[in-house]
Amino acid sequence: MKFIHTSDWQIGMTRAFLSQEAAARYSQARIDAIRALGQLAEEHEAGFMVVAGDVFESNQLSAQTLSRALDALNSVPVPVFLLPGNHDPLDASTLFRSKAFREQARGHIIVVENSEPIPVPGLANVEVVGAPWFSKRPGVDLCAQALKTLEPAPGVTRILLGHGQVDSLSPDHSQPGVISQALLEQALAEGRVQYVALGDRHSLTKVGNSGRLCYSGTPLVTDFDEVAPNQALLVELDNEACRLTPLTTGFWEFQALQRDIDGPDDLAAFAQWLDAVRGKECTVLKVGFTGSVNLALAAQLDALLEAQSPLFASLKRRERTTDLAVIPDALDDNAIALSGYADATWKALLARAASDDTATDALRLMYRLAGGAGSGAKVAADKGGRGA
Repeated sequence: MKFIHTSDWQIGMTRAFLSQEAAARYSQARIDAIRALGQLAEEHEAGFMVVAGDVFESNQLSAQTLSRALDALNSVPVPVFLLPGNHDPLDASTLFRSKAFREQARGHIIVVENSEPIPVPGLANVEVVGAPWFSKRPGVDLCAQALKTLEPAPGVTRILLGHGQVDSLSPDHSQPGVISQALLEQALAEGRVQYVALGDRHSLTKVGNSGRLCYSGTPLVTDFDEVAPNQALLVELDNEACRLTPLTTGFWEFQALQRDIDGPDDLAAFAQWLDAVRGKECTVLKVGFTGSVNLALAAQLDALLEAQSPLFASLKRRERTTDLAVIPDALDDNAIALSGYADATWKALLARAASDDTATDALRLMYRLAGGAGSGAKVAADKGGRGA
């Protein structure tokens, strides 16, 4: 018996660091991932699919986004079980009971609204048991509550759907909604369930040693610290074994880098690395720089980032981790021609640059405007002009 375990679709998610153009493509990619999951289910002959929480980014979605998501869901060729999570709980505003959802969702789309075992259509003796969220802050361990009255059913294969952090991974055990890993493992050992499909962590994460307790991760990357995103799990269960196979579902990449720039060779190596990145339009980079450079090299770095930025979904300097000392030298003075007020401003900024980052930034700008970065432009002497 095979099925697809996925979670944290968060349809409608936006990312503030993306341009309007990239954000639209990213939003569509989250919906495209649904169709990809349907194709994978068909390719691997999976009998059904479970989504372990956070189908939607929130219960306030535009009608267009909801319609497009449901159109993608309708195209999935197997039954799909949707578990409400902390982003889209079954509260008074839930999308799962909205008129649009009820009218557009086809019969193979099954919302898990309680913890009663639900037979999987088309499969004998296979059930899904869920622990749906009814608010954003549950006061109890919802998985423990779902298992409380569940007894073993010989000959029946059960999948438990849960959402949230297990206590072995949670940084805050005081939260009442934290899931007890021990209770999940006990339910597996007693045969009350045969697999626990978890959601909430966006990184593919196996929990414990049973091989039957796992977070699938998100089908499309959402942040820089995720490990093995862009995946879902193909779960193969029989009487004796459980086999988990990661399947690729998305192609966006979020990378946080750190580069040392201390000379022209370092900058050339970084330029070559950027040029070699494939799928730039689906790649989000934030780069922190360390080292020591003169104004010429700093200007070349600025120009490189400016030229490459339109090619990427996002390419930004990581200010929090950037510690790049810009130290003007004699070569910088020789590289530009200034006179009058501009020359006086240049010299005044040079005197302040060692202790004033703003002065250094102004020098970098003046250097580029004056042609030091290769533009050939000059800052005209103008006593009535404005200082840098």
